[in-house]
Amino acid sequence: MALVLENTVLAVLFFILTSVQVSIGEVHKVGDSAGWTTIGNVDYKQWSATKNFQIGDVIVFEYNPQFHNVMQVTHAEYKSCNASSPISTHTTGNDSITINTHGHHFFMCAVPGHCQAGQKVDINVLRSPSVAPSPSPLSSPVHTVPAPSPNAARFSALNKPFEKLGWLLLVLQLLFVVS
Repeated sequence: MALVLENTVLAVLFFILTSVQVSIGEVHKVGDSAGWTTIGNVDYKQWSATKNFQIGDVIVFEYNPQFHNVMQVTHAEYKSCNASSPISTHTTGNDSITINTHGHHFFMCAVPGHCQAGQKVDINVLRSPSVAPSPSPLSSPVHTVPAPSPNAARFSALNKPFEKLGWLLLVLQLLFVVS
C-alpha cells in the first residue's frame, strides 16, 4: 500500500509540474520559421498583423548575430529607420523579450540598409479585445452578448494557468479508485 501511495504522489507531482504554466504569455518567434532576416522577403508587418499580442507574451528574435541585431526604438526612429538612440539593444542571435506594457513596441535591425529593406516590426499589445464593428443597416439584426467586465477578464486571465487543474482532479480520483 505504501508503494502505491508513493507512486501516486510522484505521479501527481509530475502532473502538476508539467500542467501548470509558469508564464501566462505565449511565445512568438518573429518571422516564424524564417526568423529575423533580410533573406526571403519576410513581411514583418503582415507577420505581426496575424498575431494577438498580450502582456506577458515573449517575443523571440532568432538571427545570425554576425549579420543582424535587434534594437527597440521609438515610433519616430522606427518610421525613419534611425537607431541612433535605441531604447534597448540585443545582439545574441536568440533574444527573448517579454512584453510588459500595452501599446506599440517597435523593433528594427540597425545594420545599414536592413531596416529600409523591411527588417523592422511593430508589436502592438491592445488593452482589450477588439470591438466588433456595428452591423450595417442592410444586414439582419444580430443578438450580441455584452463583453465581460474588466474584473471578469482579469479573473479569467489569472485563472488561465490553472485550467488544467480540472484534469488533475480527475486523475487523482482515478488513481485513488484504482489503488
